[in-house]
Formats: sequence, C-alpha cells, structure tokens
Amino acid sequence: MSPRLSALAASASGLALLIAAPAMAQTAAPAEQAVAIDEIVVTAQRRSENIREVPFAVTAMNTEALNTLSSGGGDILQLSGRVPSLQVESSNGRYAPRFYIRGLGNVDFDFNASQPVSVVLDDVVLENVYLKGFPLFDVKQVEVLRGPQGTLFGRNTPAGVVKIDTVKPGDDFTGFGSLAYGNYGSTRAEVGVTLPASDTLSVRVAGLWNHRDDWVNNAYDAPFAKKDGKDLGNFDDFAGRVHVAWTPTERLSTLLTLQARDYEGTGTMNRANVLSKGSNELNDRFDRDTVYYDGGRNNYQKQQTTSQSLQVAYDFGPATLTGVVGSYQGSSAGNGDIDGGVWNDPVNSGPMIFPSETGTLSSDLIQNTYELRLSSNGDGPFGWQVGAFYWDERFNLVSANFNGTGGIMPTIITDIVQKSDSWSIFGQGNYQVTEALKLTAGVRYTDDSRDFRGQRILGAPLDVTESVGDEQVSWDVSALYEVNDSLNLFARVASGYRGPSIQGRIAMSNVVTTADSETVMSYETGFKARLWNGRARLNATAYFYEVSDLQLTAIGGAGNFNQLINADKGEGYGVEIDGDVYLGAGFSLAGGFAWNHTEIKDADLFVGTCGAPCTITDPTVTVGTPSKVLANINGNPFPQAPEYTANLTLNYVRPIGDDQELFASTDWVLRQDFNLFLYEAVEFRQDTQFEGGLRAGWRDLGRGLEAAAYVRNITDEANILGAIDFTNLTAFVNEPRMYGVELSKRF
Repeated sequence: MSPRLSALAASASGLALLIAAPAMAQTAAPAEQAVAIDEIVVTAQRRSENIREVPFAVTAMNTEALNTLSSGGGDILQLSGRVPSLQVESSNGRYAPRFYIRGLGNVDFDFNASQPVSVVLDDVVLENVYLKGFPLFDVKQVEVLRGPQGTLFGRNTPAGVVKIDTVKPGDDFTGFGSLAYGNYGSTRAEVGVTLPASDTLSVRVAGLWNHRDDWVNNAYDAPFAKKDGKDLGNFDDFAGRVHVAWTPTERLSTLLTLQARDYEGTGTMNRANVLSKGSNELNDRFDRDTVYYDGGRNNYQKQQTTSQSLQVAYDFGPATLTGVVGSYQGSSAGNGDIDGGVWNDPVNSGPMIFPSETGTLSSDLIQNTYELRLSSNGDGPFGWQVGAFYWDERFNLVSANFNGTGGIMPTIITDIVQKSDSWSIFGQGNYQVTEALKLTAGVRYTDDSRDFRGQRILGAPLDVTESVGDEQVSWDVSALYEVNDSLNLFARVASGYRGPSIQGRIAMSNVVTTADSETVMSYETGFKARLWNGRARLNATAYFYEVSDLQLTAIGGAGNFNQLINADKGEGYGVEIDGDVYLGAGFSLAGGFAWNHTEIKDADLFVGTCGAPCTITDPTVTVGTPSKVLANINGNPFPQAPEYTANLTLNYVRPIGDDQELFASTDWVLRQDFNLFLYEAVEFRQDTQFEGGLRAGWRDLGRGLEAAAYVRNITDEANILGAIDFTNLTAFVNEPRMYGVELSKRF
C-alpha cells in the first residue's frame, strides 16, 4: 500500500474509532470512568456559552493545539484542514492568506480582493487580506464558525468566520515563556505575562519572534544572489501586543489593546516546469533546496502593521451596552519571480513562454471599525441583542512590472486607490419555548459602497475609475432541541452575502472588472453529543447551500491577469464530523472529517485556459484573432475546494510521579481531490495529499516546566499548494520537514 493510501486508511480508521467510542464504554474499567473531557465555551454568538448550545457547526482549537502547529515556525496557514471544511492557502508567502469554508472562498491574489470568510481578532474584523496573516501568539482559542454569519458578523461572511481570541489580563500574576530551535536555524520565542497593577487595573504583555535562515539556493547566481550560497527561505517576524484592562466599578469594564508587527522574509517560491504535460505529479526538475531565478530580487517581502482598539462595556442590570472601536494601519513591499525560472534556460528552467516579474513598490492601508451593541442579561426565557456597525477602509497600492530577466528599472508602474465603507444595523433574539426547545432568529441590514481609481504612471497612460455599491438584508433562523443531558439536535436556515467587488490589475490590462454581490442561502442540521459518561464528544452536520451570482476570479491563462466574473449559481453540500475521546491508559484521540461537494452552475460561462501546454478536460471553444481557447466551466468544482478532508490527533500522557509526566502527540491532516483553477486540467487537478507532525517530551506540572522535541511534515511530503498557469507549468509546494527542541516555563 502506498504511503498516501496508508495515511488515508489510518485517518479513516481513526474516525471509525472515534464514532465507535460509545460502544467501547461497555468495557471501560471503573477507574477510567472518572476521566472526562473538558467542556468547551465559545463566543460564536457574541456571548459565552457551551459549544453544544450553539445551533450551527462550530469547532474550537485550544492553546495546546495551536502551539503544536506553530512548532518549526508555522503560521496561520497551518490551520488548513485542522478543522472540518477549513482550507487556508496563499501565493503571497507568510501574509495575505486566503480562507475557504465548505469550499467557498476566493483565489484572488491581489491585496484589494474580498473574501467570503471573515477573520475576527478580539472582536475586531480584519477585512483586508493581508491583515488576516497577523501571527498567532498568546492565543486562548480559535473558533471556526461554518456557514453564513451575516446577522452578527455582517458582510463578507457567507462561508463563515474564523474567530481568534487572545489571552486577556486577569487578577493574578501569571505568564509563560517558550523558546524553540530547529533546523534551518528556525527560532521561535514567545512570551506572555499578566501584571495586576491594582484591584481594578491589570496589564497583559505578549510578544513573538519567529525566525528562519535562508535555506534555498538560487543556482542561477543572479547579481542579487549569493555565489554558491543560500539565498531564499528566510523570515524574521516580530509581533507584540499589550492589553490594558480597567474595571473601575462592578458595572463598567474597559479593554485597551495595542498591537504591532514587523515582518521581513521570502515570499512564495514558484518553480518553473516542475509539472509535466499530462501529469499532476512533481517531476525530476523539482529540487526542494534549489531554484533558478533571474528576477524577483530573491522574492523579498516586507510588512508592518499597527493597531489600536478600545472595548467598553457597561452593565445596566437588565442589559449590557458594549462599544468596540478599532483601527489598523499597514504597509508592505515585495517582489517575485512569478515565472519561477530563467529566460532562455531550457536545461534548468525548461521552456518559457514569456518572463514575468512583478512587485509591490509600496502599499498603505487604513481600516477603522466602530460597533455598538446592547444585549440582554438574566436567565429569563427571552434573550436579545441589537447593534450598529460601521467600517471604512482606504487602500493605496503602487505596483510594478519588470522585464523579468533581471532588469532593475520597472517597465510599468501602476497606482491604485480603493476606498470602501459599510454600515449596518442588526438584531437577534432567542426564546426558550420549552425546557428542551430554544428558537433563535436574527436579521441585519447592510449598506456597502466601494470606489476605485487606477492610474498607470509608467507605460501606456491610463486613468480609470469605477464604483460599486449595494444594500442587502441577511437573516437566520435556528432551533436547538435538548434530547437529554448528553444530546442536542439543531437545525438552521441562514442567508449571507459578499459585497460587490472591483478588480483593477491595470498593469496587465486596460480593463477594470467588477462583480455583483453574491448571496447565499444555507440549510444545515446535525447533532452535538457527549458520550461514554462524558469521556467523548461527537458532533455531526449535514448541510446544503446555494450561491446566487457567485463571485469568481479568473486568474492567469494567457497572461498574468486577474478578472472578476459572476456565475449564475453555485452549489455546495456535504457532511462534517468532529469530536474527541479519552480512550483510557493515558490515550486520547481527536479528529474530524468532511465531505464537501461544490459545483459551478452556469451553462454559458467560459474562462481562459492555460498559456502553457496543459491537458484541458473541459469542453472548449476557440475564439478571436489571434486564437484563444476558452473552457466551459459549468459543472466544475469551486477552486481550492477539496472534496475530502480529514484530521487526526492521538495524544498520550504517562505520569511518572511528583507532578511529572511524559507526553507524546502525533497529528495528521489529509485532503483529496481539488482543483487549482476554475477550469479543469490534468496537471492542475490534485489527488491525495497528507502531512503529519509529532511532538513528545517531559513536563513538571508543579513547576510549570516543559521540554519537548518536535517534527513537522514528518515524511517530508512535497505537496503542491498552487500553480502558475500563464507562462509554463510552474507550481509551489509546502514547507519541508522541520524538527527541533522547545523549552517552556509557565507561572
């Protein structure tokens, strides 16, 4: 059996074991019955509640799981596949990640793109794509809310929300520090300390340094490269956060948050012609430690962000009034050898249709958010919350094209400014109809507008403007039924929408494209259960959704284009399972599985196909002079939407006396059958991919000490994450095997 099939079988076996957990209870020893898994509290509905009381699919990841994924320098991309139906990828290195839930996302790689998955950090939405890459450190919990969240979280949430909550100040002096070191000079240092200043004032200070050395050689030895040295793969990521909590009275509480990030490193490393016509497997030209670049200036990236937010809550007794004001500022620069090779180098780079090098000379972002929310208190049968929200953003992006063969001066420079704003009002209520049945309903009205101006200031002159806007009403209705203390059933109908979008990649085209708002109707039902006398948890959901005016981004093809289109309809349906169980004898198991079927439904929708030789499997037509091949994408899956995903984590803990224990954990993630682009081609259709990790060590619970060794990507899998289709059969892959040691102290 192949390693991939073995991993798939292992994941399936683990899920079967998880589902079979209740039957295992019949033979459990009495001593084991006392062990129970912890209850999970989430804020998916803007209030603290047991995860089993939430009437839709939500999965939470705790600090321990997040720390494991960050070993070896992992960033937010490592969340991909760790929750059912969650996919995260990027062609922009360690910032500007793209999120997909239940197959619904956006492959647009430009910084002014919108996404149908929202990221919310400490109650402040991170709307712009490169804010979503803010590093995870000193995090208490990550919640993934699947399905439309238009009522409480608003615009651009038709697929769901990734909600991140950091550790807040408390009343006690507590903290931690950790230091990890591994291969490629990987170093990760993290610290978080709570400092109570008085009975009413407390401060939490947290920081992160994440580093890696260069480990990839640019064998072309370009003028900007080191002679026979390591040129690419490095990064330095510094981030800090200060929370100041002030509670002058029992009724009034405030939280001031200041954050900053300073990142510099290597962007995505495209690799020319590592795919062969007729195959989706990496060929012999692929060498993980070597690239051949004549442009891109070693694919450098830089980004700085700062933010400030203030949350104020006042308890009036019957209700609490909460206000949240947040502001983010960001800037970035970077460059990349997009074609992934050297022009006129058939031996090392293979055939090249045309060279491509693009970069960001500068970008500047300002985002402001304002929210006011009034919510009921008390234990009565009726609960409610109402609120208003305003968001505005100004984004300026100055981009450049180069000749692609090492020329220093740009050949084209564009300057775009995009201004956006949105306001909304919302309300939600829940009613305890009987002791067992609770109904919840909500509605939100949103008004969106966006203005774009793009100028080509070097090259053929161009000055173009575009404006879009829309008004939408989102709503949801759900029911939660408590069968008994261990089993809850739920059903939900919800709508959501993504606001209208503008795409102005005017360095490559004179055309600015727009897309109308996409709207989603979603239906889901499932159960949430505690089993085996509290030693197991099992959740399952079946869902169906339909998207009207599905926003799609046609990228690549005959050139480095990026164009918006609306498909008439899109459809998705599937099943999700997740849970965890204490198996006994120190073993515990957690896992998840998702089957997601997605389909584009528009009989008249055609898109451009690959500029490089590839094997198109869609119906095609040839149009224009010079001729251009277009593919009919009706019936195709959404791009970057794996049909099957699974994750599995097995933990083992063995006490050795005096509050000390040994521990080991192995985690695996699998995804299968997904398309990289809108059209289908043999080369760009990916089969089974998997990746695993291991962490083991010793801890002293009494003194808060821990020493561990870790390995990420144990089998050193080279998984294709994305491709460039407009110049040659270029692809980029995941990170290599990373290993090292880690020491930490908690107090």
